[in-house]
Amino acid sequence: MKIAHIHVWDQTNKGDRGIVLAVQEQLRTAFPQVKILDFPVEVLKKVDPREINRINQTDLIVLGGGGIFYNYFLPFSADVIQALQPPLVIYGVGYIREIGAPPLKKEARQSILQLVKKAALVGVRENYTKRFLIRSGFPATRIKVIGDPAFILKEAGQPLVKPNVKAGLRIGLNLNYSGWLGFGRWREDILDAYRKTAEFFQNKYGAQIYYLQHHPGEKAIYPELKIKNLSVVDLAPAAQKGFYSQLDLVIGMMLHSVVMAAGALTPEINVAYDIRNRNFAKFIGCPELVVELPDLRRHRLEKLAQEVISRRTYYQSKFVRVKARISKNISRFLEDIKKLV
Repeated sequence: MKIAHIHVWDQTNKGDRGIVLAVQEQLRTAFPQVKILDFPVEVLKKVDPREINRINQTDLIVLGGGGIFYNYFLPFSADVIQALQPPLVIYGVGYIREIGAPPLKKEARQSILQLVKKAALVGVRENYTKRFLIRSGFPATRIKVIGDPAFILKEAGQPLVKPNVKAGLRIGLNLNYSGWLGFGRWREDILDAYRKTAEFFQNKYGAQIYYLQHHPGEKAIYPELKIKNLSVVDLAPAAQKGFYSQLDLVIGMMLHSVVMAAGALTPEINVAYDIRNRNFAKFIGCPELVVELPDLRRHRLEKLAQEVISRRTYYQSKFVRVKARISKNISRFLEDIKKLV
């Protein structure tokens, strides 16, 4: 069996790469002998007869997961969509709209609607994307909310025993410096809030602070945190997720820094630069784990970090239940996929 997997092609973004690995890991669980052919999402934008022919020689097309419904990738080509012949499955995709960004243009929305109408199965990663598709004219009954595939990416490496407060906490930090145009406006507020939070835990608990790199562009910003003894962690996605399981708290901006943390059962705080950050928190039933950018000046990050650390056993238990729910959703979705081929 052959599957054409159409996905974001960025090899440097740990989140994008982790999603691809997770989807393919899950497809191989359902189809152990499968051969997966990779295609960039840009294949949907411009007619290329050779690429369309390669896709049409497979048994199944899987699109996603991740932020496929994003202005950067749109609009999709109506001619390409019409030319696709194997059954099409939309797998754990999301809608991206950064804070301050305008809504999608009509042409882009229409191309998304045409694509999902073509699909035999539509699985999205959270309810916000479902509502977006419904507003665009797609029937709610055909949309399954399955969760983010990267949440259940298998971890690599052996977790260490987590230290208690007296022995010193382990706290991971992540910034979004990979192209988000709004960073400049909030730069000093973000850096100051991260720095003060790290210093509080270092001074009170002897915390070990790690910078969790998700994109090479972050090398230009994390030195400006000026946090003493800051260690940088930059591993392959599965190993990075495994490392997260050793931490007591992750404070992240890149969405998949907190997706992987929660999937590793580590308490996390989500600094929202994008609507999807808020909606991930809602999806896992923890809207209180979001810090809005205007609240950084009010020391919200430092206060919330203290609250979460004090309740980390509660959040670990909650994430166990969320992980079980997502695993069940994805298993059922894979069973539906099997019926197509």
